[in-house]
Amino acid sequence: MRPSLNVCRLISMAYGQIGMIQAAAGFFVYFVIMAENGFLPLKLFGLRKSWDSKAINDLTDSYGQEWTYRDRKTLEFTCHTAFFVSIVVVQWADLIICKTRRNSIFHQGMRNWALNFGLVFETILAAILSYTPGMDKGLRMFPLKFVWWLPALPFSLSIFVYDEIRRFYLRRNPGGWLEQETYY
Repeated sequence: MRPSLNVCRLISMAYGQIGMIQAAAGFFVYFVIMAENGFLPLKLFGLRKSWDSKAINDLTDSYGQEWTYRDRKTLEFTCHTAFFVSIVVVQWADLIICKTRRNSIFHQGMRNWALNFGLVFETILAAILSYTPGMDKGLRMFPLKFVWWLPALPFSLSIFVYDEIRRFYLRRNPGGWLEQETYY
């Protein structure tokens, strides 16, 4: 049984378009934190073997600072936490754009209190998972600086603007190429 064309369009939007922006946000935040801590992006390529070696306790970063195995793993898991938080931040826009398929959110409004609760709840849950003591033991989630929540915001905004523009063209050109390719 072949999947319907609408399912293919939905998958294309979710993973091929919006999903790529979300993934870019996660990787960007990861690289920002690594760079802020001394590991510039070019230094990261080919580093995994040394990074994961418990025997190496003097791994140097891009600025000549030495890192122990424990400190490297703390930084790595902090980056994983930030990646998770960045996905939550871009999900704000993703949830809002899924609210309507054709109308602008400016016309539709935000009167759906279940949706609004979901936005707040996912943010609070991310904060709880990031800042609750002991999360570093089980889930390996480490506290983040507040500023590390911010690099994902432009990606969230780009998702919102991208979909507003897409819906604008859908309304202006019903049945056109864009509708055939992106309307699910």
